[in-house]
Amino acid sequence: TSTRARSTPARARTTTQTRMHSMRTAAHGAVGATSPRGAKSAARRGQPPSVRSNASSRIAFERVGAPFVASSSSRAPRMMTIARDGAGDDAPPRAQPNLNQMLVLVPPHPLLNHWLAVARNVQTPPAIFRASMAEIGRILIYEAGRDWLQTFDAQVQGPLGLANVTVVNPEKPIAVVPILRAGLTLLEESGSVLPAQQTYHLGYVRDEETLQPKLYLNKLPAKFAEDAQVLISDPMLATGGTIVAAVEEIISRGAQAKNIRIICVVACPVSLTALSERFPGLRVYAAMIDEELNEQGYIVPGLGDAGDRAFGTA
Repeated sequence: TSTRARSTPARARTTTQTRMHSMRTAAHGAVGATSPRGAKSAARRGQPPSVRSNASSRIAFERVGAPFVASSSSRAPRMMTIARDGAGDDAPPRAQPNLNQMLVLVPPHPLLNHWLAVARNVQTPPAIFRASMAEIGRILIYEAGRDWLQTFDAQVQGPLGLANVTVVNPEKPIAVVPILRAGLTLLEESGSVLPAQQTYHLGYVRDEETLQPKLYLNKLPAKFAEDAQVLISDPMLATGGTIVAAVEEIISRGAQAKNIRIICVVACPVSLTALSERFPGLRVYAAMIDEELNEQGYIVPGLGDAGDRAFGTA
């Protein structure tokens, strides 16, 4: 009896280690990490290691309240700000929104970086890839809703007395719009973050020759309320064709750009510039910004085809 009792914890530890092995392998096997030397070199130049020096002159990288990388053209107006602001109670206050400028936020969260590493790894199997996308989506939804969700004050009866509380208004649900099919992966955990949401699907397929989007499914309401808050999910903002078409479709039904927020895993300056030129006041939340597009219109290093990788059709 004592021998079996001693061996049970050992078997449990072995089982737990086996279950965690694939997750560690996916995370530790990620490639393309910035070397310490590269990070120091980038720091001396005054720019983040993840951003190359040939960034679009239309994009201004900023910390909250201070320049991060200055625009190379002093004459061109700033149409976009990219903020890498802190999170948590001790974080500095965020920059005030400018309705004439699109704001792109890249939250510096260690869990966001971890799951991005898992998603980038070509050896990550579909099930774990989907899990990583869901976790990235959860964090980005949390960040997008930080100063956006409509709330009201109330009182609840606690175990020891009345408590003053603040709750999200259930009568003001967020209109969630995943861009099919890959956009679904970012919303798998949205129900655990958003107390009230309505989901409307948009389906686009990209013409591989022209790289232009084609709409094949539209489940948007005929009319959005003027103050409707819309959250769009699309893992990859590459050429910008699909996301621009989606925002235009949503605005054509009554929504306003200032009330629309986009979450994505990786964005490219080409798509961000296209959005900022058309929709001032928009906000984009991204886990990473990659500079390069290849001839096929894919972000490099990016994630590859997020839909194929998530659903095992690569």
